Amino acid sequence: MQIKKIFIIGKLLLLSIFITYLNGVEVNIKAGLPYVDVDINGESVRIERIQDTKHKLNNSYTKTSRPAPPFTIQPFQPIKGVETVSELDVIDFISNDVTNNTGLLVDARMPKWHQIGTIPGAINIPFSILSPDRDNPFLEQILELFGAVKSGDKWNFSNAQTLLIFDNGPWCQQGVRAMKNLVGLGYPKSKILYYRGGMQFWQILGLTTIKPK
Repeated sequence: MQIKKIFIIGKLLLLSIFITYLNGVEVNIKAGLPYVDVDINGESVRIERIQDTKHKLNNSYTKTSRPAPPFTIQPFQPIKGVETVSELDVIDFISNDVTNNTGLLVDARMPKWHQIGTIPGAINIPFSILSPDRDNPFLEQILELFGAVKSGDKWNFSNAQTLLIFDNGPWCQQGVRAMKNLVGLGYPKSKILYYRGGMQFWQILGLTTIKPK
């Protein structure tokens, strides 16, 4: 009986190794999805997970505690009506909306963070330049980039793109402040998505990051 049990375990182990060999990837994004190839500004980028199962982060995202305030933990849904999404949703958004020019992946962090590394396909629109202040010289250009049209003193968001906004992670307020600014300007909540995990969760899962050129 013991020999039969060892034989069955051995067969299962061989089957697992064989499937891994066929797949070519040990650490998949999800079952049956080893990686996703996307087109970013005419350049092919592969989103995948780090294959080294012993890999550990050695950057600031390994920190467990930061002074709070200001780095308090964000609610799962900090703005009612704005949907919170997962890593799989972000990958789908890049593959479909970003690739097809129907959505923008927005890194709402300050440029110094963005330059260290970001999610493929993201554009850097720091939360600070989304201020509704009338003296903000960048606001009109940004809203037009998003697809909004100004009519008199008001903005028409009918053809505005869907925005998926992220920052450093659940302890970071930059993305939330960006969303609050946009909602205050009239941007439809239905056209805003929030990736709460941010760069910390993205990197903890070993997903591809790029350094902006």
